[in-house]
Amino acid sequence: MSIDRAVFRFAGLMVLLSVALTYFVSQYFLLFTVFIGLNLLQSSFTGFCPAAAFFRVLGFKAGCAFE
Repeated sequence: MSIDRAVFRFAGLMVLLSVALTYFVSQYFLLFTVFIGLNLLQSSFTGFCPAAAFFRVLGFKAGCAFE
């Protein structure tokens, strides 16, 4: 699996987790959703994603988005 796919899966999982936490625990978990969205937005402009760096350290192969 490439870093791109791993980042997309991780981001999707985090969004779903934050929605579930918002529904079942507290509405303040919406801030977690906002953080995820802002991180995705900044990575689209800068090309830097902390999750991509983490997956690179784990040995995932580079994709076309996070080379």
